[in-house]
Amino acid sequence: MNWQNLISNKRLGQEDRHALRHDDRSEFKRDSDRLIYSAPFRRLQNKTQVFPLPGSVFVHNRLTHSLEVASLGKSLGDDVARKLIKKHPELQGTLFEEIGTIVQTACYAHDMGNPPFGHSGEKAIQAFFTEGAGAYLKDKVSPRFWDDITHFEGNANAFRLLT
Repeated sequence: MNWQNLISNKRLGQEDRHALRHDDRSEFKRDSDRLIYSAPFRRLQNKTQVFPLPGSVFVHNRLTHSLEVASLGKSLGDDVARKLIKKHPELQGTLFEEIGTIVQTACYAHDMGNPPFGHSGEKAIQAFFTEGAGAYLKDKVSPRFWDDITHFEGNANAFRLLT
């Protein structure tokens, strides 16, 4: 395995492009910032996150949850990077120092495409269109769209939002 080839700051399709930048942020940090200021990320504040804990139910929104997960993810990613660099000193000064930011950004995005109530919400959306009040729409939308909404999947929806 060639560690140097695993992480690249080149944007797909723009490998030869050399844009002038007026700040010192890495492409990974730019992506993280771009995600934080995006409308889909901000909309997480309107989605409830429920944690059933013994004796009580802890409720907050998915934006708060994603910020907490991202904080932990950054710490874990930084720890992994330190350990990899310690084991492979040739990685010092490379993009491996960005692992924490990469994990943090993935953590920010992890709930973006999910409906309220997670997988239960996915099943409810699917059932609404296949068995419920939304079934009449089948002949009013394209077969591709119908297939998409009757097999709704939050992670695929997140991918659409991010790309």
